[in-house]
Amino acid sequence: MTRKRQLRPDEMTLWQEVARRTEPLGPKRRQATMMPDKTSTPPGPASEEASPVPAFRLGDAARGDGPRHDVLPGIAERIAAAPVAMDRKSFHRLKRGKLAPEARLDLHGMTLDDAHGALTGFILRAHGANKRLVLVVTGKGKDRDDGGPIPVRHGVLRHNVPQWLRLPPLGPLVLQVTEAHIRHGGGGAYYVYLRRRR
Repeated sequence: MTRKRQLRPDEMTLWQEVARRTEPLGPKRRQATMMPDKTSTPPGPASEEASPVPAFRLGDAARGDGPRHDVLPGIAERIAAAPVAMDRKSFHRLKRGKLAPEARLDLHGMTLDDAHGALTGFILRAHGANKRLVLVVTGKGKDRDDGGPIPVRHGVLRHNVPQWLRLPPLGPLVLQVTEAHIRHGGGGAYYVYLRRRR
């Protein structure tokens, strides 16, 4: 059994100074103070100084009731920010839903492993058949936030398909990936524009 190490007086003073200068994030700014923990307060003059401390003690678990922060842009923003590799006129027609996909793959209800295999086979067959534009339907996904401290993206297939299309063996075959027009599935589907066979 391991014992917990007690904080040294200089460590506790440093912690109290950090806690005093810290402001909570988000709309619910709390002015919370609490009594210092008697077991971790160093003896001597530092314990006599009254300094505000946060609404938690060392070793306590953080509360998950605050706002969630996600620094990574959404999948739509990342795909839209990708450079256009195909003919711009065709790309604008594609974005307006004016080009009809030559083949379609629906990944609804598949596991990651099944979907990855199905996508790989589908793209290889479509490229082998000289098809240029295919539609991959992933669905938008369900929000399955478990309330944990680490944000979990919903729509696992929706986020993984563009990555799979950039990696070998599919990456060299794919010229452009973009979100589908609303008539072809909108945010729950992707247009995949394939390179010509040589």
